[in-house]
Amino acid sequence: MRYRNLGRTGLKVSEFCLGTFNFGNQVGEADSISIIGRALASGVNFLDTSDGYIKGISEKIVGKALKGTRQDVVLATKVAFVTGPGVNDRGLSRGHIMQAIEGSLHRLQTDYIDLYYAHVPDYGTPIEETLRALDDLVHQGKVRYIACSNFFSWQLCKSLWVSDVRNLARFECVESPYNLLYRDIEDELLPLCSSENVGVCVYNPLAAGMLTGKYDPDNPPPAGTRFTMTSLMSNNRPKGEVYRERYWSTANFEAIARLRIVAEEHGRNLTQFALAWILNNPSITSIICGVSSLEHVDENLKGIGVNLTAEEIAVCDDVWNRLRPRKFTYGRRPDWDAVPRV
Repeated sequence: MRYRNLGRTGLKVSEFCLGTFNFGNQVGEADSISIIGRALASGVNFLDTSDGYIKGISEKIVGKALKGTRQDVVLATKVAFVTGPGVNDRGLSRGHIMQAIEGSLHRLQTDYIDLYYAHVPDYGTPIEETLRALDDLVHQGKVRYIACSNFFSWQLCKSLWVSDVRNLARFECVESPYNLLYRDIEDELLPLCSSENVGVCVYNPLAAGMLTGKYDPDNPPPAGTRFTMTSLMSNNRPKGEVYRERYWSTANFEAIARLRIVAEEHGRNLTQFALAWILNNPSITSIICGVSSLEHVDENLKGIGVNLTAEEIAVCDDVWNRLRPRKFTYGRRPDWDAVPRV
């Protein structure tokens, strides 16, 4: 296992972060605990959960699994999603943050959270209120570092500015989707994080399983996968519907077919190739892999420490440029002067 510093901090996290989105739903408690054990035994020291995953059940499972090994783990959880029936049982207000942290600590059976994420932006709460509350948690010792998830670049930038001018704890990491089929964060978010030394942990590294190559474009997704989940997202849409809209398309299947060819030509399977490609980007700190079996843990870990050739990376870039052809943009890219113009 390889480890990277979390942004500008001295905290070292494994390049593989075990995601627990499926724990308590697609994966039962006993299997979830076994998966955590396998990951820790393989050198993984980074776990990611949320109070919004299966109404806190994921946190409870993680808490049980970490008994006796808590001090060896960098534990991340999140706040913002709905935790109760009340109008204030959500968001990033001081009131909800102070309430939510106690619930997470109780379910996780711990005295502190290593990395506490603002799970989504709260457009109804000033960012200074959120940051002051999180700063208080850091000074109280209940949280070691703070982070944000699903923030736009301008929101992260504004947050860093507020932390700087108010002398508050700052977001040391951002969590965003990133994979061979979705690279939009390369335009602004990744350059910002590189400039300000903010860590980047990415979810959906396999595009909800699409980049394993296991799905058939001529047949609907089978039951028991993310593409068929009926539980609701925070926007009250079925999770399966959201994932199908996000990744299930003819263009993506055509891209996957080409990526599989180049991976196999270099002696790799598609899963390992897709994960290795992410970690070949120096801006990335860790990949959050949500797995549903011990075999998935072992398979995904084989993508760690793999260095891709320039040829492989060039093919990936070409696939992306076909999916999202480069267009004129309002800002100048760093390669602007190298691009021939007429």
